[in-house]
Amino acid sequence: MKVVILAGGLGTRLGEETDVRPKPMVEIGGKPILWHIMKSYSHFGFNEFVILLGYKGFLIKEYFANYFLHQGDVTIDLVDNKVEVHRNKSEPWKITLLETGLHTQTGGRLLAARDYLGEKDFMLTYGDGVADVDIKALVAHHDQHKALVTMTTVQPEARFGMVNTDEKGYINDFREKPPGDLGWINGGFMVCRAGVFDYLQDGEGTIFERAPLENIARDGMLLNWQHHGFWKCMDTLRDKIQLNQLWDSGAAQWKKWA
Repeated sequence: MKVVILAGGLGTRLGEETDVRPKPMVEIGGKPILWHIMKSYSHFGFNEFVILLGYKGFLIKEYFANYFLHQGDVTIDLVDNKVEVHRNKSEPWKITLLETGLHTQTGGRLLAARDYLGEKDFMLTYGDGVADVDIKALVAHHDQHKALVTMTTVQPEARFGMVNTDEKGYINDFREKPPGDLGWINGGFMVCRAGVFDYLQDGEGTIFERAPLENIARDGMLLNWQHHGFWKCMDTLRDKIQLNQLWDSGAAQWKKWA
């Protein structure tokens, strides 16, 4: 089963980071967050990827085109115009990189991948979120039902503490960043059937998370997979710092690979 990754957004809330690179190339522990996402899928045996490019997509192409150079030692012979890569450890990945347009919305980007996916089921996620989702269990859950889309839902951590106050103005309950108070949200890590493309006929301006998913849900074909473990989206510079702190301290719960 192929894994489709949405990697074309502008990532404006990451400030200077995304002035020079696309959001999926922002690094955690010296590796792009896109690499971390792909390693998560690869850990469960899914090694064929379709990456939907947009903003500065050429940098993602160059990263994978020069993957051996990034991973190993190199001898460059300027006299004979030769390059020798040593210790060229790589991944068992097959990667298709699709240019889907700078301003194309998520549904339009996905529609652009149709010819590369055929009529088979595929996985879909965002290029800015990591999690310790059991992807094989997710796929098995999807296979047991007839839904067009199985969506992993998560409860994000609250950004601020919560207080309750009595009638005299005294705080009688204080909770620092209580988990789950924001309810369940779309966490990516979806599994889709080919029939999902029937809901994407409005072209480049189609936002997948609006009319398509709303209509799929209305038709009773959107299945929930609740994930109670780790999940975090790298939406802001603060998120990037937190993810790097987790990685540097050895507490990166999404790292299941050896």
